[in-house]
Amino acid sequence: MRTPQVVVVMGVAGTGKTTIGPLLAARLGVPYAEGDDFHPQANIDKMSAGTPLEDADRWPWLDAIGRWAHGRAGLGGVVSSSALKRSYRDRLRAEAPGVVFVHLTGSRELIESRMSQRQGHFMPTALLDSQFATLQPLEADEAGVAVDVSGFPEEITERAAEALAAFAAA
Repeated sequence: MRTPQVVVVMGVAGTGKTTIGPLLAARLGVPYAEGDDFHPQANIDKMSAGTPLEDADRWPWLDAIGRWAHGRAGLGGVVSSSALKRSYRDRLRAEAPGVVFVHLTGSRELIESRMSQRQGHFMPTALLDSQFATLQPLEADEAGVAVDVSGFPEEITERAAEALAAFAAA
């Protein structure tokens, strides 16, 4: 039997991390942690005001997510985190070396449309351009898979589970 993976569901705001993460966790039979819950209030206030976070703002947040992922090593789990830059993913891997990334991808138009329909979320659509500008997709030497976010959440979750299974088998 395989050791359960610890999966980081990543991508720009609006790709569905908070929707797909719990569905994927349920599909894999492991707990889910919402990455936004690891943000200090100062980060939430900054983003709510339409100000992009700087790397110095992100380090404590990424370290907290990494500690959670490390604590789930061998047990499995799914956590969401934008993890937009390679350096952010490296920071997560420093805390939890075995994490596998599921990069949710989609067109800017689709993601903006979904963001504009969200209610009660602190991330305004005005920050979407900065998210895409910051994004560094997974590189070939990084453990992970890219999954297109078109379609219904169940379809996206199925694609993610299949991609993870194929990745683990490889």
